[in-house]
Amino acid sequence: MFTGIVTDVGEIESLKPVAQGQLHRLRILCRYDQTTIADGASIACNGVCLTVVASGVANGRTWFDVDAAAETLRMTTAKGWATGARLNLERALKIGDELGGHIVAGHVDGVASILARDDLPDMARFTLKSPREFARFIAPKGSVTLDGCSLTVNTVENDRFSVLIIPHTLNVTTLGAWKAGSEVNLEVDLMARYAARLTEMKPA
Repeated sequence: MFTGIVTDVGEIESLKPVAQGQLHRLRILCRYDQTTIADGASIACNGVCLTVVASGVANGRTWFDVDAAAETLRMTTAKGWATGARLNLERALKIGDELGGHIVAGHVDGVASILARDDLPDMARFTLKSPREFARFIAPKGSVTLDGCSLTVNTVENDRFSVLIIPHTLNVTTLGAWKAGSEVNLEVDLMARYAARLTEMKPA
């Protein structure tokens, strides 16, 4: 589990398709202490929970390897990642950690498209379009995870919604580089999903 609070921005150093293209092995550079990264650990990369298969230090920088499987490549923006791409990173939540965002599973529901970017004084407003089947889980003042960032929804109209990004978030994540036409990983709020499921259940 995660909170949607980005703790580092990593860079893809290498990407190698394996298993006839059904699996991508990525090496990601980061600023984490390598001694704290265990094989099998979970790290959210642009909101996608991936498992560390190796780690080390080279040229003064920590690196870790992860595998993106076929379903991840199909459901997320990982299919378009390339060497040099920057990714929002978050380590898995530990008991006792501050829950600064909201509960995030790292299981991306789909890809949202950025329709517009409006630059305001020190801030930016983004209007996005979600996959239609997930629009019902997005509500004004509710939470949503975009590329691994926990954000508050401002407005909603059908399958379109907007978020307002503060200067700190623009500076310490990849969101500052977002523009109209970009695609981002979307994870809807778990609580909204469970609430919807409960209302769908009918007594026998």
